[in-house]
Amino acid sequence: MDAKTPTISSILDSLSTPGTSTTEESDHELMQISNICYVGAGYVGGTNAAVTALTNPEIQVNVVDIDESKIAHWNSNHLPINEAGLDVVVRIARDGLYQKTTGRSTRLANLGFSAHLAQHVSEADMIFLAVSTPTKTFGQGAGSAIDIADLKSAVEIIAAEAKPGAIIVEKSTVPCKTVDMIKGVLQYLRPGVPFEVLSNPEFLTEGTAIADLLRPSRILIGSQKTSTGLAAAEKLAALYHWIPPKKILQMTQWSAELSKLVSNAFLAQRISSINTISAICEATGTDIADVSHAIGLDSRIGCDYLQSGLGFGGSCLKKDTLSLSYLAEALHLPEVASYWRSVIDVNVWQVDRFVSKVVESFHGTLRSEKLAIFGFAFKENTSDARDSQSIQVIQRLLEERPGRITIYDPGCDPYLLDIQLSQSFRGSKCPLKACSNPYQACDGASAVLILTPWAAFSYPPAPLDRSKKTKVNYDDILVTHPDGYVKLTLPGVVENQEGYLKSGPACPGGCSRCSLVDEQQHQGPCNQHVEWERIVNCMRSPKWVFDARQQVEVEELAQLGCSVFSLGRSETYLG
Repeated sequence: MDAKTPTISSILDSLSTPGTSTTEESDHELMQISNICYVGAGYVGGTNAAVTALTNPEIQVNVVDIDESKIAHWNSNHLPINEAGLDVVVRIARDGLYQKTTGRSTRLANLGFSAHLAQHVSEADMIFLAVSTPTKTFGQGAGSAIDIADLKSAVEIIAAEAKPGAIIVEKSTVPCKTVDMIKGVLQYLRPGVPFEVLSNPEFLTEGTAIADLLRPSRILIGSQKTSTGLAAAEKLAALYHWIPPKKILQMTQWSAELSKLVSNAFLAQRISSINTISAICEATGTDIADVSHAIGLDSRIGCDYLQSGLGFGGSCLKKDTLSLSYLAEALHLPEVASYWRSVIDVNVWQVDRFVSKVVESFHGTLRSEKLAIFGFAFKENTSDARDSQSIQVIQRLLEERPGRITIYDPGCDPYLLDIQLSQSFRGSKCPLKACSNPYQACDGASAVLILTPWAAFSYPPAPLDRSKKTKVNYDDILVTHPDGYVKLTLPGVVENQEGYLKSGPACPGGCSRCSLVDEQQHQGPCNQHVEWERIVNCMRSPKWVFDARQQVEVEELAQLGCSVFSLGRSETYLG
């Protein structure tokens, strides 16, 4: 470490409480916002930057990342994230729109992706920190605390390159009081240079991120209660110009940081709570779907996050609940820490319970069996598999030494999924293969495990939104016609923006991902229902279907000639 680089503990020890400043109040006039830089081209940075650019066409928005391959994906036809509507939003903002008859641009491009961090940070008036903040894997707090090493490295780059008066915004999920570390590093490396640091946590839900960003339930802005802090908060609020003022909540930075952690911990708590009830339902002969519906009708409880299943995965709920538990432990509140830790313990137990049922159904051994996995992403309508429950299930299944495991997920690119499988299960002696269609995955399989609740896996088939084949439509937020004509119709947000999408960047000849897209289009859209009769016919005895997400009606599916088990339901039907 450079001799000038401070430690986090030394910085925190030197700082005061929020609402005060460790340096004299600066008279520096905060600049107008015409250039924004997002540091981090992951899920948070990429989606937020795309919507910021879409809704603020007069502002140049750049996304930077040290991972050049990630940047290359954002600049290609193959985005690194599968999120409904994201492709259209990125193409509008990144490439612009044009009029076919004249070739004239009807909307200029204002979104860029680059690996040149220093250049774009130095040009920005506002800089969003959107880097990864995973759970620590070593040292103090390993397995519980949030690792802010990448965040600190990004702040050091900002301290070296940012222009005086730039506004720094926390977008990443961070431990409470991280803002003090950021201010400390800036003050240490650029003493006397005025920077305002804000907290602006995101609350998007993967699978509906674009709709969530355009119609958020609330916007939190944490700032210092000083004239320059409040002025910076107003400039940030102006980016959300279409959001009703009552939904934009201003508070201290510490409160904003903690609110994000608590919000996700409460969602995780609801899922674990209903999953404990699913075990009671199985033991008593009751149906968890009926119980969930009944209690959800109580307005004090509500129906959201009461869908029993395999538990929660993803990059947020587990990490943030662990971080809250660790915070309570550090504050010498052991009962509080234990309470929140139990939410995670139930999530692990639910996976163990499900896998145990699979093994028991095969008389205690899976050796030489081919198992087909339906769903790898941690939830439907996304390709994100970070900390997916599917990974935990597969890891447990591999301990039983099956003959082969195949995986099909309608939202995951098989090419990228194969890469992830090789990384996640390095050294596995059991062959693992991503498949481009469900029938290839199930051919010769003795069991199918439904691990992600895609509507395409349901039986009897649930209604699907066939409009998604030709357009993206969130209450008329934006409409894309099959010929590439776009009309943005969100009043007060992006009015009077319409035209044709420009053709995306050309892929090199023989692009393997283009070939996969062509193959999938030939086979049908990814939201097409799987034909369960065809699935059962291509399986081999004993033809088990294990439903971890309540996607099938057990008795009806069993009539096709397979045996069926569903978490939270007492009946197990043998085909």
